[in-house]
Amino acid sequence: MGIFIRYQSAVPNRRGSFPGVFAMANGLREGSLLGGDDAAWLLAAKSQANAAYADPSTVIADCYDSELNPGARSWFKAEAVSLLEMASEHLGLLGRYGVPWVELRTSTPGRIVYEDSVQVVAVPHRYPDHWPFL
Repeated sequence: MGIFIRYQSAVPNRRGSFPGVFAMANGLREGSLLGGDDAAWLLAAKSQANAAYADPSTVIADCYDSELNPGARSWFKAEAVSLLEMASEHLGLLGRYGVPWVELRTSTPGRIVYEDSVQVVAVPHRYPDHWPFL
């Protein structure tokens, strides 16, 4: 299956979830917390990402549906070098603004509900229903 990588908030947001790297960067922009150069860079980077990579929710509309796929989150494939480089630039932005993040790596991200050449969206295993490691 391979290795999957996720960069997410080190602390939960108000809803108790851990947003991913792109959501955190967008949150800075939406909160008007970015300086002018960083805001312009983020808009350009977002446009580049939208042109290069599929948004899973535009391919499978309910992949993040909280009832069908509770806790679904996106993971990068370890071999998706260009996407990981893009994410690294976003992590630099987060660092400049003091946003804490962590890197997660796994070979078992959960029940996969979307997959393309660079990413998956997976619902985490929940004990006892999905615990495959008994």
